[in-house]
Amino acid sequence: MERSKDWLYQAQGDLEHARSDLERGYHEWACFSAQQAAEKAVKAVFQRMGCEAWGHSIADLLEELSTSHRVPRELMDAGLELDKAYIPTRYPNAHPSGAPRSRYTGGEAGRLIEHAAGIIEFCTGLLPQVQ
Repeated sequence: MERSKDWLYQAQGDLEHARSDLERGYHEWACFSAQQAAEKAVKAVFQRMGCEAWGHSIADLLEELSTSHRVPRELMDAGLELDKAYIPTRYPNAHPSGAPRSRYTGGEAGRLIEHAAGIIEFCTGLLPQVQ
C-alpha cells in the first residue's frame, strides 16, 4: 500500500514538534525531532517510488535517492549533520559525561530544524514527479 502522504504528514508534524521543543528549551529533543522529520520525508519519497526504505541514516537515504533524482549537495550535507542527532540526543552513555539535555544548544537545534525543513521542502516538491 502506498502511504507517502502519511509519511510526509508525520514528517511535518515532527518538524512542528521540533520547533515547539526549541521554544520550550528542550534542545536535545528538538534536534532528535528534526532528524525524525527529515528521515520520514525522505522515506515518503521511497514510498511513492514503491520502494521500502530501511535504516535511519538520512545521508544514506539521500545517497540512495540520488541514484534516480538529483539531490543538492547542501541537502546531502544537512543529512550528515542530522544523522548525528539520532542516538546521542537521547542517551547519556553516548557522551563521555553529562546528560543529553546539557549537550545541545538552541543554536544547534535551530540549525537542524532548518536542515529538516529544507529536506521536507525538497521531498514535497519531488513527490509529484515520482512514479
